[in-house]
Amino acid sequence: MIQEIGAGRFHNEYQNRIPQPQDYVIAFEGRDRRTDRILAYWSDEENTLSFPRVEDMGQPLSDYIYLFSLDGCAYYLLEQFAEDGVLPENGGAEYRGIRFLRVSMPQDLCFLGMTAYHLFVWYRNNRFCGKCGNRNIHDDKERMMRCPSCGQMHFPKICPAVIVAVRDGERLMMSRYAGREYKGRALLAGFCEIGETAEETVSREVMEEVGIRVKNIRYFGSQPWGFDRNLLLGFVCDLDGDDTVTIDTDELAVARWVSRDEIEPEKNLRSLTATMIEAFRLGEI
Repeated sequence: MIQEIGAGRFHNEYQNRIPQPQDYVIAFEGRDRRTDRILAYWSDEENTLSFPRVEDMGQPLSDYIYLFSLDGCAYYLLEQFAEDGVLPENGGAEYRGIRFLRVSMPQDLCFLGMTAYHLFVWYRNNRFCGKCGNRNIHDDKERMMRCPSCGQMHFPKICPAVIVAVRDGERLMMSRYAGREYKGRALLAGFCEIGETAEETVSREVMEEVGIRVKNIRYFGSQPWGFDRNLLLGFVCDLDGDDTVTIDTDELAVARWVSRDEIEPEKNLRSLTATMIEAFRLGEI
């Protein structure tokens, strides 16, 4: 999966430090998920990307926010937003849609870009206090936006959601989303509601989306998914009773049982969904 970049390489602890010329910069532009883009050097021939450095950008040091480090190299977010005016590009770097991170190389930089995007959206959405409306300021000790007027503290938001592999012997319930940019194959999924366990979310979402009951719910694995600010929790379960599918057409365009030998191999295993589908195809779950 996209976050599997090797133990000990990535450190996300917040640091209050001044960016240095050789530190790396991750910048974005756009107003929402459909239009948001990331700045990088792109090589279409090799399908790779790399990020500019502070010395390449020519922006005031006060515009940078520390993000994280990889292999001892620091990365900063350039805190500029579409409504602030024209955002910088430097020679050879260009803005492209964030979904390029799902298919570009190297994987570790794509993971950094995805994680930086999670924080970019949070900073963009929390420029003003949701309690009193005054402008927030950056805390100098931890990753937090603080309101100097009412004292409200705002921390990065992570939304838990489940990905569900529903089995019926040699068959897997597969779907395609309705009304979303992503048109590839999918499993059933949904957000955890207040007061609900992840296992209860599994049962509820499966019933709501395809009208069937499940049993033997067990945990598979998790994945941070910064494109949508989620923490994805993967579960495997079995059909309990009638296998008749009743699709929620507001959520799904397609949902059907697919036999193991019908499933084509998955080459891009960056997502939890793709990893779980491939695990089923191989008989591992």
